[in-house]
Amino acid sequence: MRPSRLLIFAITASGLLSNSVLVSSTPEILRDLGHPVSRAGLVVAAGTIPGIVVAPAVGFLADRFGRRRILLPCLVIFGVFGLAAGFSPTLEWLLAARIAQGVGAAGLINLAVVLIVDNWDGLDRAALIGQNSAVITVAVAVYPVLGGAVTDLFGWRWMFVTYAIPLVVAGLVGLHLVVDQPVPTGKVGDQVRAALVEIRRPVTATVIVLGAIVFLLIFGLFLSLMPIHMDQEFGLGPTQRGLVAAVPALSSTVSSLLVARARSRVHGGWLVYAGMFVFAATFVIMGVASLWVLVAAAALYGLAEGLTIPTMQDLVADEAPEHLRAVVLAAWVGAVRVGQTVGPIGVTMALGYWSTGSVLVFSGLALFVVSVVATLTHTLVPRNGGRQPALSG
Repeated sequence: MRPSRLLIFAITASGLLSNSVLVSSTPEILRDLGHPVSRAGLVVAAGTIPGIVVAPAVGFLADRFGRRRILLPCLVIFGVFGLAAGFSPTLEWLLAARIAQGVGAAGLINLAVVLIVDNWDGLDRAALIGQNSAVITVAVAVYPVLGGAVTDLFGWRWMFVTYAIPLVVAGLVGLHLVVDQPVPTGKVGDQVRAALVEIRRPVTATVIVLGAIVFLLIFGLFLSLMPIHMDQEFGLGPTQRGLVAAVPALSSTVSSLLVARARSRVHGGWLVYAGMFVFAATFVIMGVASLWVLVAAAALYGLAEGLTIPTMQDLVADEAPEHLRAVVLAAWVGAVRVGQTVGPIGVTMALGYWSTGSVLVFSGLALFVVSVVATLTHTLVPRNGGRQPALSG
């Protein structure tokens, strides 16, 4: 029996709490704990570090033992340590709680996508992945505003009460998600070798690398650097920063809901290539622009995000056989976690030498070079050019 779409969306929305709800408040958190705001990247990265190893392991276990048996403990761990982070007396305690929280968060979004791919096909699957991505962008729109508003009204520690939500979702999963029977995977060694073969396929390998690069810049620049940039350059408070962060989330929601229509006309590889060029341009613009131009660039950035990320997920899932689907998709998520971790740490280091605007401009130019190289390789698009033949649903 298919799982409820609402349940899948709830799992996804829970996973997004990890960073989105606190990014607007990192300056206040660090000041209260007696640390410079330039360390905001460490707070963000702490929640993503475990995913580098844990996300592939979660996928491996989900293929071997079933989705539900792995999903439930992930939600519980995420919620319990998220709540505990709100009681942190020092930055070190906060980082430790965030790392433990990241162990649970590592499996949530990829397992939600795996549930979609397990139960839907063709354009229906692409449409639902797009809807799931829209849930992500709505959550990314709401959570920074929510976190900033709670911080303004009650203080940053109360913001961590939102991490009770994964515990509620865990209860719903326990009640409503049918225990699935995993596809036979054979010996552990055979499963690992077969997964490595799938991961090395050109399309999968390319999307994994590009996913790491894109998320390195999303988490390093937009989630870690932009709150500092808006604080220092424009004097915006937590709620105002949250409102600006919501702009690309709203535009991304629109494009996510249209991704299936776009995929029926244009090969997914072209969407990924085009999205990377848009990311590069908008980061450069945000580094030099006035506040209102920055907001417009952020909206354009969101449109590209809504088309690119669900397309990446679908390209990876489409390449993987059923008995290796979770681990192959989790390999993409693991690479994404590398980007999510390296990006904030890299920004923290870069701010010791350059201004926030300079980091945005240099990063955008670097991504432009990567985008040119990736497009010239043509790996994601078959030589006959154009459409997505697999999506005929």
